[in-house]
Amino acid sequence: MANFLLVHGAWHGAWCWYKVVAELESRGHRVAAIDLPGHGVDKTPTAEVTLEAYAGRVGSALAAMDGPAVVVGHSMGGMVITEAAERYAEQVAGLIYLTAIVLRDGEAMTDNPVKASPREFMAGFAPAEDGLSIEFRRELIRDAFYADCSDADIALARACLVPQSALVMRTPIRATPENWGSIPRSYITCRDDRALTLQGQQEMLARVGIERVVEMASSHSPFFSQPALLADHLSDLAAAMR
Repeated sequence: MANFLLVHGAWHGAWCWYKVVAELESRGHRVAAIDLPGHGVDKTPTAEVTLEAYAGRVGSALAAMDGPAVVVGHSMGGMVITEAAERYAEQVAGLIYLTAIVLRDGEAMTDNPVKASPREFMAGFAPAEDGLSIEFRRELIRDAFYADCSDADIALARACLVPQSALVMRTPIRATPENWGSIPRSYITCRDDRALTLQGQQEMLARVGIERVVEMASSHSPFFSQPALLADHLSDLAAAMR
């Protein structure tokens, strides 16, 4: 059995993994899902939310686990787990990117060469006047994130989504061959994703050389719509990393 550390994406929190945590634990795995700074129940002010703080939160969670963990990053969480793996490589047994942002060394989300998000998704961005954060328009979240999800889970998301630090999106990540490059990596694509297109996902993973890929027929949020199947894929991918 494996240790899993689940890292959410932009605007979200540990709450989005609640079904997957239960599914993985029922399969005998040890699982932790964390709130990144400024997300979920964490009240870090947006002005203090940085990529370094995100990576440090992942590092603290890894240190609290009993042995190295397979780290799963969803959406923007992909760049977070890349940065964390670069810093804490010895504590990472593997990386699984779930319809996630994957960048090369020195790249930031805002200068990603792959234009992975369609115009309709970008229309949901609502930047704050001070430039520190970005909200996502609540009236657009169903189509953007949760097209195949239940009304109950969409209601949960509406209540729990928080402003996203804009600075994090502008900060370049580190990913050297010696650290990040030494860790087994897999990717789960979501075919019907409206936040990151399937073509965009495929282009990103090809750029960084991820060869083990699984496709799901889901929206951007299979942790809500297909938690059991997602847990099966995570279990299989983790087993292949041993």
